[in-house]
Amino acid sequence: MCGITGWVDYRLSLPRERATVEAMTATMARRGPDDGGVWLDEHVALGHRRLAVIDPEGGLQPMTAEEDGRVLAAMTFSGEVYNFRELRAELASRGHRFRTRSDTEVVLRAYLEWGEGMADRLNGMYALAVWDPRTEELLLLRDRMGVKPLYYLPTPHGVLFGSEPKAILANPLAPRTVGADGLREVLDMLKTPGRTVFHGMREVRPGQLVRVGRDGHRERRYWRLEAREHTDDLATTIATVRGLLEDAVTRQMVSDVPLCTLLSGGLDSSAVTALAARALAAGGGGPVNSFSVDFAGGDERFEADGVRETRDAPFVTELARHVSADHTEVLLDSGRLSDPAVRAAVLEAVDLPPAYWGDMWPSLYLLFQAVREQSTVALSGEAADELFGGYQWFRNPAAIEADTFPWHTSGSARYFSGLSLLDRGLKEKLDLPGNRQARYREALADVPVLPGEDPGERRLREMTHLNLTRFLQILLDRKDRMSMAVGLEVRVPFCDHRLVEYVFNTPWAMKSFDGREKSLLRAAVADLLPSSILQRVKSPYPATQDPGYELALRHRLAGVLADGDSPVLPLLDQKKARRVAAADPGDVSLPYNRGGLELALWLNDWLSSYDVTLDL
Repeated sequence: MCGITGWVDYRLSLPRERATVEAMTATMARRGPDDGGVWLDEHVALGHRRLAVIDPEGGLQPMTAEEDGRVLAAMTFSGEVYNFRELRAELASRGHRFRTRSDTEVVLRAYLEWGEGMADRLNGMYALAVWDPRTEELLLLRDRMGVKPLYYLPTPHGVLFGSEPKAILANPLAPRTVGADGLREVLDMLKTPGRTVFHGMREVRPGQLVRVGRDGHRERRYWRLEAREHTDDLATTIATVRGLLEDAVTRQMVSDVPLCTLLSGGLDSSAVTALAARALAAGGGGPVNSFSVDFAGGDERFEADGVRETRDAPFVTELARHVSADHTEVLLDSGRLSDPAVRAAVLEAVDLPPAYWGDMWPSLYLLFQAVREQSTVALSGEAADELFGGYQWFRNPAAIEADTFPWHTSGSARYFSGLSLLDRGLKEKLDLPGNRQARYREALADVPVLPGEDPGERRLREMTHLNLTRFLQILLDRKDRMSMAVGLEVRVPFCDHRLVEYVFNTPWAMKSFDGREKSLLRAAVADLLPSSILQRVKSPYPATQDPGYELALRHRLAGVLADGDSPVLPLLDQKKARRVAAADPGDVSLPYNRGGLELALWLNDWLSSYDVTLDL
């Protein structure tokens, strides 16, 4: 896995800037707790922090390829390439010699053989930077689905880059300014490809590469979803999905360190866990290790709501028994979710204020912290809902027909909003609805079209594309930041690009052939799972229902409001915020939701600790 960073400047001698490069690299220590290093040449500096997963002894970075004492290429790499063994064999047949067992060296040699064309050959989740001394150019490359993050900031004479914004912000050349567009990205449930919150900073898009040279930088999409006619019948389609998913899970189980699965008792994570258990048994291995999360007292306190009809725990227990997993339930104390130290760790990992799902960020962080005590790698069921149509909005006519992102329609928007305590003038100035509509138009223009496609099928193709390229990116970012904050690598088999390409082009009639959500996936894994899990209605990641958590947030907000120097005050409707902070527990008469409390507190902490300058 790891964290990467670097600096190219064609006017400076960067070996003289070692201290700055080491400071940039040090910001990635949580992503790479096992080792670190920098590599410097006249106009380039590469930094690396390592989480050792494959070939712990041999995969040290930054890594160079040399010939006759001359460096041919230097690389800093984050992530995993799952087909590295096949690539290694092909490269060896072409004369390349290897000195390690790592996938990193395979990628470096692949660059020497195919240049930027290697991007078409990699199967995995990765973000990397390669410096080519022969051309004095830097290549930045990100995986097709955007599982691993990569940011960059063009400078007058080069570029700064890093796995997270904090690595770039550690360089004095990087401004900590946030303009109106940046704040819009913070506040709304959107993730615009390529955009970031900080002024001038960019994010390498999924499936994109960036070339940096003396004449500036250029971007190129090497991969995007394409519309193709689906000619397989239903039986063949089901079998193909099963084969692709099974291969993805098996490939992603390659590890030289302890591996586990994240299990919620839902269809997606249960399928991954069952396939992992089967792969281990076939290889003569022991039981699969699995982890789930719940809140202490959750069985007495749980109440069904609009998206969670059942608790996870009974289904988790059934699946763990069904596949003979060595299972661990992580019980969280709701009080820890509001612990200032935990929230500070979350903010440090994200570099941004979480504007939605407030309690889910610290709970995910605490879950991963517990998992990391026993495992270094985990498999997750993320992306199945976006790919197979698991969300309610795929079946809600109002959401399908709406002229906006489906998760912003009336049935779903209340779960993703935290704007209730913001100043009305600020909201009018930012015009979030107008910005959202502009971003929606951009997203629609990016959807591939299949000539002659039925209008209904075309709209569901649009819905799927929006989910895969906009909504999923938010979830992958959250999972990456919270897991890497504790040095845990989370792999996502449903993001295998071969599976994504195939299912994206499968007609909606096949994806819902039995009238249920995710019919195609359910049929593909029907032999692996108990009927109760096969029939279970989707339930999202659990949220605390402990009223004590909200009370703790109100107390904190009261403290923020009492401090006249709190930087968030100009952004708030202070009168409404004071009413909320002073309200009795359980008072539902006020026009706000808990998201408003969360956002106000996260914004205040972010503006304070990141020394952000708002330029609105």
